[in-house]
Amino acid sequence: MNTLAPHSPARGVSSAVSARSFAGGIASFARREFRDSIASRWFLLYTIAFGVLAVGVSFLSLSGVGSHGFAGFGRTAAGLLNLVVLVVPLMALTAGAGTIAGERERGTLLYLLAQPVSRSQVVIGKYIGLAGTLVCSLCIGFGVSAGVLAWRTGGVGVGSYAMLVAFTVLLALAMLSVGTLISVVSRKPSVATGLGLFVWLTLVFVSDLGLMASSILLKLRVQEIFGLAVLNPLQAFKMAVIVNMNASLDVLGPVGAYASRTYGDSLSWMLATTLVLWAVVPLMLATLLFARKGAL
Repeated sequence: MNTLAPHSPARGVSSAVSARSFAGGIASFARREFRDSIASRWFLLYTIAFGVLAVGVSFLSLSGVGSHGFAGFGRTAAGLLNLVVLVVPLMALTAGAGTIAGERERGTLLYLLAQPVSRSQVVIGKYIGLAGTLVCSLCIGFGVSAGVLAWRTGGVGVGSYAMLVAFTVLLALAMLSVGTLISVVSRKPSVATGLGLFVWLTLVFVSDLGLMASSILLKLRVQEIFGLAVLNPLQAFKMAVIVNMNASLDVLGPVGAYASRTYGDSLSWMLATTLVLWAVVPLMLATLLFARKGAL
């Protein structure tokens, strides 16, 4: 007789219970982080600031436009593109930078780790809670802007705007992941915030001016410049939005023309995959680093 067969269902049930317990711990930390973040001042400040800027860009995009429909949503999506590239990464990086480092400085991290949960549950749960808060903040700002546009121009061309919102959320999740990694390796919130600002400035600089300077100084070929651009989440976001708006990448110069000619329809998936990797890989590294024994 096979004596292992009767125990197989028990092992399966035990694995399922363990998985539910792990997911339940993450959900518990996510709810706690979401409640705390919603009630915090940074959420109110970020929401108001982004909402005001989005509405301001909406009115500027509509000014002087005699027609309606796609002109409203299309022009606004294009106008919001540069705003998102500058503001959203800053919001996400600073929010993520304070998550673990803030708990460490307040002395509450030891209390959290004393609970019957794993370190991985703490990091992932706090990330999910912050992600939910950040998405709510962005959706409020975009929602107010969309309401203004619908009131002034109607709803034609709203697909381009919805696409911008989707990629913006993906960019925010990617930068929040980087911010969480910074928070794990930093001992103080001030250091984490400083590193977050440094990363933001570096990405913004490399996004445009850095690529231009590198191409001139290092005499890079167009293929190499495109590779560097794809590795930058801000540049990948910008190209992904332009492509999905059915606009020509020729506005980005020879690099855009090369990308369109070489990759065609697969370019959009390539850029989206880049953003997904930026959201997943830093979070995995943060989880692994924080899970090391004695890493407080």
